[in-house]
Amino acid sequence: MAGDLGLLRDRRFALLFSARTVSVLGSSFAPVALAFGILELPGATATTLSVVLAAEAVPMVVFMLVGGVIADRLPRNRVMFAADAMSALAFAALGVMLLTRWTPMPALVIVAAISGIAVAMMWPALAGIIPDVVPPERLQTGNALLGLGANSARVLGLVLSGATVALIGGGWSLVVSGLMFAAGAGLIAVLRLKPVERLAEERHSVLADLRDGWKEFISRQWLWVVVAQFSVLVMAMQAAHGVLGPLLAKQSLGGAPAWSAVLAGEAVGMIGGVVVAMRLRPRRPIFLGTLLTLPTALPYLLLGVGAPLWTVVLGAVIMGVSMDVFGVLWQTTMQREIPAESLSRVSSYDALGSLMFGPIGLLVAGPVAVAVGPGPALVGCAAIVVVCGLAALTSPGVRGLTSP
Repeated sequence: MAGDLGLLRDRRFALLFSARTVSVLGSSFAPVALAFGILELPGATATTLSVVLAAEAVPMVVFMLVGGVIADRLPRNRVMFAADAMSALAFAALGVMLLTRWTPMPALVIVAAISGIAVAMMWPALAGIIPDVVPPERLQTGNALLGLGANSARVLGLVLSGATVALIGGGWSLVVSGLMFAAGAGLIAVLRLKPVERLAEERHSVLADLRDGWKEFISRQWLWVVVAQFSVLVMAMQAAHGVLGPLLAKQSLGGAPAWSAVLAGEAVGMIGGVVVAMRLRPRRPIFLGTLLTLPTALPYLLLGVGAPLWTVVLGAVIMGVSMDVFGVLWQTTMQREIPAESLSRVSSYDALGSLMFGPIGLLVAGPVAVAVGPGPALVGCAAIVVVCGLAALTSPGVRGLTSP
């Protein structure tokens, strides 16, 4: 473990680690603060929350491919700086709106959309910058350490945001979130990368760049099958995490502190998953990672059937361990298998495919909760997660890909 932590002595990795950790600390304030801040507005319903979250998710999906092209053309540290700065402005603005009670729906939608565009820029740049900073033989360790920082920040942020929401409301939590993103932008601004070749000069159009990225993406069965799985899995998760879970917590579990405990349990599990991911060297990493997506249905099932809060938190811990190990195996495999010059574009196809049905989950969650209740809807989400995971495991590419 001490040898693994030695990577933090590298200045460039330490800056990337610090910037990412602080940014995640900021983003972890948002789910609880935004959900309960919106639900506390006069006349707000589950559908109101669905609309605001969808306003963030739709631009995130729409601009994801453009974000991949930008991150393969420009220095990825500068793209990350711009994304963090946009997030800082968006969350600070949302916080001020909630504090002043000036919350017209068009304004909420516009600011949420800016936040979504920032994520679309950040995601491909982050996926591509890791091989720019970390030696090839230490990629899995680098991914795991970044996960450790992010998950530790997520636990701290969720605990603090739950307390802040309970004491003084969601507006202040969102203002703090904006300040954290600003700090992350400041740290990433100090990071300097060695000049690297990105795209060949003869490639002039965005469409040509996207076609090349698509060829890399579609040529690997393991890649597009798991992305197709996640397009459905994320739809269910967005509905459960964004709307159904907070709604059920508000109705029967005591509100924001209970939902913060569930999210904190997931984050604690992800910290434990880092320890496993650092040591794990599976021969078939994508098969194992896909298998680990099945237990992620546990907290939704337990919430849906009315299990005690402590069992839901335990299920969230198991979900966190599973998702973290999957994430490290997935990122490391992509970074090893895909050429560096097209990694951000392929990552943008990964993100686009994984997230494209997320807005649908957010939009239908509110009406479904009204029609059948949040409990049965959460059980349905759990069933969707399991079925799409089992379907992905039937793919020869998923089962057969081996690590070097």
